[in-house]
Amino acid sequence: MSDRTQKQHAATSQPPQSFGARYTRLMHRWHARRATRARPATGFVSQPEPRTIGTFARGRQLLAGNYLFAGHLVEAQGTTLWDVPPPDQMWQEETQGCVWLDDLAAVGDPRTRDLAAKWVWAWIDAYGQGTGPGWTPDLTGRRIIRWIHHALFLLRGQDAEASEAFYRTLAHQAIFLSRRWHTTTPGLPRFEALTGLLYAGLSLEGMEAQVAPAVKALAKECRTQVDAQGGIPTRNPEELLEVFTLLSWAAAALSESGQPVDPDHQAAIERIAPTLRTLRHADGGLARFHGGGRGLDGRLDGALAASGVKERMPDGLSMGYARLSAGRTSVIVDAAPPPNGKASGNGHASTLALELTSGRRPLVVNCGSGAVFGSDWRRAGRATPSHSTLSLEGYSSSRLAPRAGREELLDAMPNRVPVQISQAPDGIRFEGGHDGYGRTHGLTHARTLELTFDGRGMAGEDLLVALEGADKQRFDKAMDRVTLQGIPFQIRFHLHPEVDATVDMGGSAISLALKSGELWVFRHDGTLQMALEPSVYLEKGRLKPRATKQIVLSGRAMDYATRIRWSLAKAQDTPISVRDLNREELDLT
Repeated sequence: MSDRTQKQHAATSQPPQSFGARYTRLMHRWHARRATRARPATGFVSQPEPRTIGTFARGRQLLAGNYLFAGHLVEAQGTTLWDVPPPDQMWQEETQGCVWLDDLAAVGDPRTRDLAAKWVWAWIDAYGQGTGPGWTPDLTGRRIIRWIHHALFLLRGQDAEASEAFYRTLAHQAIFLSRRWHTTTPGLPRFEALTGLLYAGLSLEGMEAQVAPAVKALAKECRTQVDAQGGIPTRNPEELLEVFTLLSWAAAALSESGQPVDPDHQAAIERIAPTLRTLRHADGGLARFHGGGRGLDGRLDGALAASGVKERMPDGLSMGYARLSAGRTSVIVDAAPPPNGKASGNGHASTLALELTSGRRPLVVNCGSGAVFGSDWRRAGRATPSHSTLSLEGYSSSRLAPRAGREELLDAMPNRVPVQISQAPDGIRFEGGHDGYGRTHGLTHARTLELTFDGRGMAGEDLLVALEGADKQRFDKAMDRVTLQGIPFQIRFHLHPEVDATVDMGGSAISLALKSGELWVFRHDGTLQMALEPSVYLEKGRLKPRATKQIVLSGRAMDYATRIRWSLAKAQDTPISVRDLNREELDLT
């Protein structure tokens, strides 16, 4: 990496420079250094079972010197991770949290053990005195959990001096957490900090006094951050899984130590589990909404199994999402207003967007979060055209409100999102609407989806309508702006990169072939122009966005009501049961 590139990265990765942010970082540094003067622990009184799940392929890549974090690949074989100039702040956060220990432990041979130990003790040498970017409460909690989970893996073969440094640094981090956890953002960052503090209190000699405050604070966060539906304010499914996993780990650690789990803590676990089942597609992955990804393979099923909670969410919405499921097909719809206020920092303008998965193969998706690919991709991924729903040309159903030097929050979002789920004559019906285009065009977007009982077909209808007199006046003004040529709109269906799409039947349909052998066919009522256009699939763990395609229906709203009908169904010769065992190796490109 050239000096110029490093400087550019450094310039773009600086945290916000507000007085409050500077003061918080200053206090973190002061408390971190002060914590290193405390009397250290000398060993474990108990140790939780390692529950973190890593990826074997990523562990092998790290061993080969290919360091992939936050969308950046650095080839630096033989170079300690901490000697690599960080390309940006997201790289720093991923490396400082030490989640890479999960990947190295997944390989688990002597070479990866040596590499893991080398990096951990190099961290102790470089940052153990309370310096460096890793001394924030959430990163410290994340790091403590990994160090404790993999302590046996790390300490095997180490001498007394190295072991003493390991325990001493763990204790210093726990003391830092006890003094600074309350300064971190409510939600996932605070859950990470408190779970790390609880782990340290249960495991380390002399840290027992930290257990009761951590249990109490964790219970309070469960009451305030997990709502009655088992959801969290950000409405990010992957973030909900992370919170659920942390709470399950904390509950298991308490039980193994013979200590009770607070009722509010346990109740939160029992509320979240049914919601995650609603947000799980037929292939076991999570729906990708509001900055969340599919989650690590096996992470969701493992967390649900470990929780012991068997209940499912009753009919209705879960964290604002509707699920239609039949046969081998699952459809998940964003059926509520986006997150608001501070919780909307990663929110997307995705109201009424859908995702469809058939068996083990995603078919219709949303583009996802582009955060790891830079600010431009991040903004693009949050816009309505990056989702499988209707958008007015040049407008999103929610808009971004930039704040100087800070994250962009959502603004001017839908206020009313009425939803109804009912039985159709041959399946299940979803009906929803939102007024996100009411202020600008006087239009309400309504969407109806009907999934057949066998899961082989879905009929859809999108409606743009001006309902009230004031809405019609706004629509008339919008028509005047386009000289009565009609309000241009598009309905998009983003396809997964592994879907092979071809225009068929003389341009009246699009055939969608899955690698499982299934064939789906998309049709519409012929009132709009249909095209197969380029799209992207944005996901963590890759170097760049993946190229894919999207089906786009384009038209113009000329009247107070515009109706579009379409369908997505399996071809008649597609069998009901498909043997689908082939899985591709990890491809980072």
